[in-house]
Amino acid sequence: MEPKSREFPSAFLWGTATAAHQVEGGNRGSDLWLMEMAKDSLYADPSGDACDHYHRYAEDIALLKGLGFNTYRFSIEWARIEPEEGFFSAAALDHYRRMIATCHALRVIPMVTFHHFTAPLWFSRDGGWENEKSVDRFARYCDRAGRALGDLISCACTINEANIPLMITMMREAVGIGGGDKRERALAEAARLSGGEPGRFSTYLSGDGRASTPNLIAAHRKAYDFLKPMVKGPVGITLSLNDLQAEPGGEALRDAADQMINRQFLEAVRGDDFVGVQTYTRVRFGASGLLPPEGERTQMGYEFYPQALAACIRSAAKVSGCPIIVTENGIGTEDDTRRIAFTKAALDGVLDCIADGIDVRGYIHWSLMDNFEWLEGYRPKFGLVEVDRTTQARKPKPSAYWLGDIANANRL
Repeated sequence: MEPKSREFPSAFLWGTATAAHQVEGGNRGSDLWLMEMAKDSLYADPSGDACDHYHRYAEDIALLKGLGFNTYRFSIEWARIEPEEGFFSAAALDHYRRMIATCHALRVIPMVTFHHFTAPLWFSRDGGWENEKSVDRFARYCDRAGRALGDLISCACTINEANIPLMITMMREAVGIGGGDKRERALAEAARLSGGEPGRFSTYLSGDGRASTPNLIAAHRKAYDFLKPMVKGPVGITLSLNDLQAEPGGEALRDAADQMINRQFLEAVRGDDFVGVQTYTRVRFGASGLLPPEGERTQMGYEFYPQALAACIRSAAKVSGCPIIVTENGIGTEDDTRRIAFTKAALDGVLDCIADGIDVRGYIHWSLMDNFEWLEGYRPKFGLVEVDRTTQARKPKPSAYWLGDIANANRL
């Protein structure tokens, strides 16, 4: 069934996204750089030079604009800005100010994320987000970066996927996903290499999500209060939301997971300017636990299920009461025709939500470029733009032109 209208609202945000560590390259002061380079690393590849976006950002933003997009969501790197506790790099802040200014010069709306998974090595060596000091440490960083950059930031996201540490922890407990003994050895080796105490080193993606969650929620609240008067546009958070479904007998497990992973975070952001919905697939529960994906799978092992986006938008809007921006949605695939099919179906769902009166203000596709995909290294291809791993040459895929045309027309 076709949606009621093919038009998107005026001033709709059409963009693509990146994260600093995944595209910039050379993020040597971060916690994950240490773990990627360690012997017996959890990571399939080190991030290394990534896409050299740190030096090529002007070219990449111009490419995004030329394709037809009006918004660029990217993150600034805490490890570059505060490489040692209490020392803030004026050079790093100046770099990001030039980057944001480039967006404005090219008439691209800069949507800036203050934390996207990586942190300074000193932060993770001292317990990371499991340490209650993380709340004030993150707020101090946001305050300093906000004062340096806020007058140019059109939209701010405090923390990317604040619920994903808990989601990963619960998946590890339920089905053993997340590294097991190898993860423990990697964290112990990181503690040793960084001169930290055994058992204390904790990163966003490998730490204890149950211990981190209250600090992440408190950190967002404090950062929001700091950033709101400094940023000239809306401030919010992004959450990783799967469409949680239950087969007969799985309803109680589904509802418990929904409360822990989704609702407690959505309830905590009521009153914010927006919530960023980041959705890739559905997760099904049976009477005995998680059920395997059905049918076609993506390179990440996710079920090909673009209908998940509309379901997550509806749930996020209902629970949070906030306007919605889709801050990530996409698919890891070598087959670009499947990327187009996935995205078209997802956008049909967005239009249905809008037609039903839900305040959806933008769609930001993940990602601009094929990039470093964390534990999976460079194998998964999420980008609208191909990147030659040897020459760093950029080559837009057919999906880039297809989605850029939709963005330019503001119509599916």
